[in-house]
Amino acid sequence: MAEKRGSENPAEKSEDKNREQANQAQIRVRVDERNMRTCYANGFRTNTTPEEVVLDFGLNLVSPLPGPQNQPEMLFDVNERIVLNYASAKRLAIALSQVIRRHEEQFGEVEVDAAKRSKS
Repeated sequence: MAEKRGSENPAEKSEDKNREQANQAQIRVRVDERNMRTCYANGFRTNTTPEEVVLDFGLNLVSPLPGPQNQPEMLFDVNERIVLNYASAKRLAIALSQVIRRHEEQFGEVEVDAAKRSKS
């Protein structure tokens, strides 16, 4: 019995090559910053749905007056909400990881524990 091989048709090979090149085509992206706003956030919170990741950004504000039962109190003042699909959220996570890795390579490890940061 003869062994069946894949197509050796040059036209099909050329079509496959064109498809690959089209998938790798560069797209020029123009960025319009006319409606851009800038805000500062020292805190965030995440929430999810089956379809989306919700990121709330804002300021952690320590209240000068104690809360109930003399407990210290902090207010999280949310000022921006970003809603992403999971693919965009994953691309954002990868991009942030790369940016932080490069920063740490140049300046040293970023300490996330505020108590440890204040000691150093």
